[in-house]
Amino acid sequence: MAGLTTFVTMAYVVFVTPNMLANTGMDHGAVFVATCIGSAVACFLMGFYANWPVGLAPGIGLTAFFAYSVVGEMGYRWQVALGAVLIAGVLFVLMSLSRVRAWIMESIPLCLRYSMGAGVGLFLGLIGLKSAGIVVPSEATLLALGSFREPPKLLAALCFLMIATLSFWRVFGAILISILVVTGIGWALGLVDYQGLVSSPPSLAPTWMAMDIRGALDLSMVSVILAFLFINIFDTAGTLMGVAHRAGLIEPDGSIEKLPRALKADSTSSVLGAFVGSPPVTSFVESAAGVAAGGRTGLTAVTVGALFLLCVFFSPLAGMIPAYATAGALIYVAMLMMGGMAQIRWDDLTDAIPAVVTMIMMPLTFSIANGIALGFLTYTALKLCTGQHRQVSLSLYILSAVFLAKFAFL
Repeated sequence: MAGLTTFVTMAYVVFVTPNMLANTGMDHGAVFVATCIGSAVACFLMGFYANWPVGLAPGIGLTAFFAYSVVGEMGYRWQVALGAVLIAGVLFVLMSLSRVRAWIMESIPLCLRYSMGAGVGLFLGLIGLKSAGIVVPSEATLLALGSFREPPKLLAALCFLMIATLSFWRVFGAILISILVVTGIGWALGLVDYQGLVSSPPSLAPTWMAMDIRGALDLSMVSVILAFLFINIFDTAGTLMGVAHRAGLIEPDGSIEKLPRALKADSTSSVLGAFVGSPPVTSFVESAAGVAAGGRTGLTAVTVGALFLLCVFFSPLAGMIPAYATAGALIYVAMLMMGGMAQIRWDDLTDAIPAVVTMIMMPLTFSIANGIALGFLTYTALKLCTGQHRQVSLSLYILSAVFLAKFAFL
């Protein structure tokens, strides 16, 4: 029951991920299967190896970065982006096997960690509003409000409001229910063509082992790889710590039961996902719902993985989900990701300003990597200029130098 609860709360990824990656030229059916298989393998690894009740799937923020920033804005081929995912995943594994991961997590200021999550949320929100047509380009003002006379825009707004309302009342599977209901309304209005519900799985061949590692080793891809790496590190850390607390996995002395195994399982999943053609696979905070339903062991994760495998037979349903339905889900997830900004020390401008720069520059430059780079550079510069150089760690100096070189020479 805990595994079913977790799965229903995160199953929307099998609809949202293919719709987002289809914009890169990737085959919709292959991405759907890759999402299901990558998620299933990751869940099995977490369950059998780490024995933790955590579900894993392609991260929505990382998927948005992959599709709209690396491929869309920067112009790289999706095969090169997959190569960057693989390289970042390998680095993630190596860091998890050593103390480097903990060193980096501890040395990067809290304000930048929280603002990264909030910035990705704003980026997701802009993508959702743009794909729904609620926000449209404008020569005079850059952006403007679209007309709500068209049904898809109203349905996107309805999906968002439905998710928010059902979530308030703690309805089981609020996001999934809302996506399916809005899709049904679209079908009734003639906006969706019924294609069936169950069929043989589409071929995985278009995305299987398609990563271009050589292309991803280009110097200009350094910031992209680092963005994949850092977002995954801090997103995973927050999720695993939260789930461990709720599941009672924290010992009286403060140690966390089998945490090293959970970290290795999570990082290895990113590598395995790249092989099938999936963006970075990461732990989902929705796993807390399964823990609340009684999940305490890896059986929960294994159940989630088995349900993801069953999903491969529902590709016709995934193909029918319109962009305006998934847009509503993206906007809602974006709102949730903004909560971390409450943890910023707003009375200290040398913390608050870099946090705001990180957060707002992601959507304004349409690049998560640029937002991270500018935020890190702002933090380092302000601390040095205000005589607080002791608050700047060695790793932050190194990263700032890398980002400065990127803007100066690339």
